[in-house]
Amino acid sequence: MKLITISGLDGSGKSTQIDLLKNYLQSQNKRVFYFHAIAFSLANKITKKKNSTKKSVTKATSFQIILRKFFLMIDIWRFSLLSNKLLNKKYDYILSDRYFYDSVINIEYLSLLTLNVRNTFLTFNVRKPDLAIYLQADPKIIMSRERKPDQGIAYLEKKKELYENKISAWNIKTINGNRNKEEIFEEIKKMIDAL
Repeated sequence: MKLITISGLDGSGKSTQIDLLKNYLQSQNKRVFYFHAIAFSLANKITKKKNSTKKSVTKATSFQIILRKFFLMIDIWRFSLLSNKLLNKKYDYILSDRYFYDSVINIEYLSLLTLNVRNTFLTFNVRKPDLAIYLQADPKIIMSRERKPDQGIAYLEKKKELYENKISAWNIKTINGNRNKEEIFEEIKKMIDAL
């Protein structure tokens, strides 16, 4: 079972590409499991309120950051259990819209803004993807789109910097996310076919 992840800034087109990839693989009679790290998050499940419109988190206290790190470790353990279950059920692919990389970047971003939290990247033991993709998109282009994230351009620019500092360490393949969705998907499809 292969794990394919697509990470990137909010509004960069991750969900669109995952949907295209899911449809493509299913058209080839592959069993595909869609995974969204943020929706899967135990902390998200605990704090989610029915019928609420939740804004993105751009600030946190030291205690909230510590809790996020703790819940991330639990989520990684839960994901390993899920992966084993899916392997036993003969799934061919797990497609991850975001991945734990995105959670680490979010924690790092919040840590930069909180004076009492040491700014060190988390180390975590999580299954390495068979293919990890980063949609590298210009924050200005993202903010000019019809559906733009609510965090603003300064947030996106800082997160872009944090991602790009980790690309080689995490062995993530970078794709130009400023193009139209069909061009991006053709490049992703070639990467998938080469696995």
